Amino acid sequence: MVNTIRTLSDGDITREALRILKNSNNTLKSVNRQYDDRFAVQGAKNGGTLQIRQPNRYTVGTGKTITPQDTVENITPLVIATQNHVPVQFYSSELTLSLDDFSDRILKPAMSVLGSYVSAGVATAMGVGFHQLVGTPGTTPSTFLTYAQAGEYLDWQTAPRDSYRSLLLNPSSMAATVDAQKGLLAPQSAIGSQYEDGVIDAMTGFNFRMDQGLPTITCGARASYTTHGTATLVSGTNSLAIITGTGTIKAGEVFTIAGVYEINPDTKASTGRLKQFVVSADYAGGAGSITLGQIIYTSGAYQNVSAAIPVSTALTFVGTAATAYPRNFAIHRDSVVLATADLELPKGVDMASRAQMDGLSLRFVRSYDVTNDNFIGRFDILWGVKVVRPEWGVQIIG
Repeated sequence: MVNTIRTLSDGDITREALRILKNSNNTLKSVNRQYDDRFAVQGAKNGGTLQIRQPNRYTVGTGKTITPQDTVENITPLVIATQNHVPVQFYSSELTLSLDDFSDRILKPAMSVLGSYVSAGVATAMGVGFHQLVGTPGTTPSTFLTYAQAGEYLDWQTAPRDSYRSLLLNPSSMAATVDAQKGLLAPQSAIGSQYEDGVIDAMTGFNFRMDQGLPTITCGARASYTTHGTATLVSGTNSLAIITGTGTIKAGEVFTIAGVYEINPDTKASTGRLKQFVVSADYAGGAGSITLGQIIYTSGAYQNVSAAIPVSTALTFVGTAATAYPRNFAIHRDSVVLATADLELPKGVDMASRAQMDGLSLRFVRSYDVTNDNFIGRFDILWGVKVVRPEWGVQIIG
């Protein structure tokens, strides 16, 4: 007997939609997903902000005498305030569809566009949150070395070598990578899969995933910027003072400063690589302060630069001014948190249901328009995203 949409409960529709949404986008599958059930519960609402604890760090002493050190927990707020929806409607005569037909014709396209929209927001956050960058501006990444260098950055920053490292590539980068690696030694089954599907599944310690919605950044017209002649940056802040330079600097642009290097977060020893800084908000130009995507510590347990930011020193930007570059990403799952929360269920409607699955929450509501014999529905998600471990993510420029 055919199970028609008339006999389906609102919960059936919501769970099926959420199953599709969960699997519809590779970026969403690659980040840490968290669900909070307090938002729609009377007496337990938390104001829309989650406080995420970051790992504690300590310093090491030598000898039998100790100097007690406080445990200072860094907490980063994640605001869940973005509500996206996909509206749908259909006549009552159309409700003779089976569940499979309804899933194919209604739910799959609806969840695909909703997943892509949320994914674009996640990718935008990564683009202004990840300060490490590999690749050659203007060249589509494809080489084994480029991806190995991305993994090297994660290794230096002690990101675990586990099954949660992913490479997110746009279609052009994925196609170029498949072509470039076709001659490498690999199991015959893996080569056959690449040939048939046009996609690499794993290499250099990463799971390879393709996403059409990864961002392109257009660099600003910035030129001749230098750090301030006196105070430049106070340890424990992300505001860098500059005194000369012209033109806009766009959010997501990466630069280095001579004499300032990355360090091993455990030993505090320089890695020999210049520290890369990412701009987290557009800067209009001239003297002032640039907002960085990472809080900078020049000493102590959370130290992340080899030296204090020098005065009157040039900022060297990656890429050419006023030029557009695609961005791909190498990430560890726990570098980014995508959080969703329950939305209120309205009363007095034909259908209203919520479902939660693997850190995602989705609401479906349907009402009846008696004048036009229409069923009007909507799928909603309430979400927020935060880069919580910027050192565990790498931009790969194209």
